[in-house]
Amino acid sequence: MVEAHGVRAMRAGGPEVLEYGPIEVGAPGPGEILVEVRAAGINFIDTYRRSGVYPMDYPHTVGVEGSGVVAQVGEGVTAWSAGDRVAWHDAAGSYATHVIVRADKAMRAPEGVDFESAAAIPLQGLTAQYLVTGSHRVEPGQTALVHAAAGGVGLLLVQLIKHLGGTVIGTVSTEEKAELARAAGADHVFLYGDGVDVAQTVLDLTDGRGVDVAYDGVGKDTFDASLKATAVRGSVVLFGGASGQVPPFDIQRLNGEGGVFLSRPSLVWFVRTPEELAERSEMLFDGLSNRWLDFRVGQSFPLTDAAEAHRALEGRRTTGKVVVTV
Repeated sequence: MVEAHGVRAMRAGGPEVLEYGPIEVGAPGPGEILVEVRAAGINFIDTYRRSGVYPMDYPHTVGVEGSGVVAQVGEGVTAWSAGDRVAWHDAAGSYATHVIVRADKAMRAPEGVDFESAAAIPLQGLTAQYLVTGSHRVEPGQTALVHAAAGGVGLLLVQLIKHLGGTVIGTVSTEEKAELARAAGADHVFLYGDGVDVAQTVLDLTDGRGVDVAYDGVGKDTFDASLKATAVRGSVVLFGGASGQVPPFDIQRLNGEGGVFLSRPSLVWFVRTPEELAERSEMLFDGLSNRWLDFRVGQSFPLTDAAEAHRALEGRRTTGKVVVTV
């Protein structure tokens, strides 16, 4: 057992239920590593688990994403040693001074990447990476539609698609967000909303052909437009439902829209082995180290102020990723 402190949700509720104090963290078991945490990423899933939207046991230490330094390795772990810099996207209890991480879920964080960035990028970065290399492999010369192009995943998608030689058409909700998408490298950006025919706008921008792939994390409000805006034998990759889930539909529509391929992926299916996780994370950390990937940590809070970090996130008072630091 190590002397550790963490932030626990004592019961379901608002940010006020988060309390910082001593927690129990044991020695790493077989296949595990004990990490001294340097920073932890703040995600909406943390707020859902805190509030009770997602059923959880209370109290529980919050957080799943972070970075730090390996303090101790468990039995059978040969890939990691004490002192190694590490990041992760799936370790319960990450808002803490120490956390147990499965060795096969850990990613190497290079010296050239600061701990805040290393803690902030795993979930959104791995998602964007598998979307452009796994769900649909973007090739040079292809055109992609990215909905919510100024969101956390959206801005990464724009940059990764451009890095792979693609052209990006992005949709956003405000002119301020349009500027962010353009700064990330989007070739064409337009606002969606009342009176905007998204599919027709995309067809006009592609001389009637449509896009090779539509990345849709919005869901219900954009799905029909995504189908109509996709080229013959193109792909629609539905990876989220920010506006609600897409209702059941007749799959014959895929034929009617040109033999479109439809997938509904999730990160868990694209990091099933340590080798696959390493390959995906190496691309992200290469981008950060060599500065072709611009990833912004918007706000940083001390671990003791995690409740305020949740208030800022839920109050839409943040730009870029939010982290807490130890």
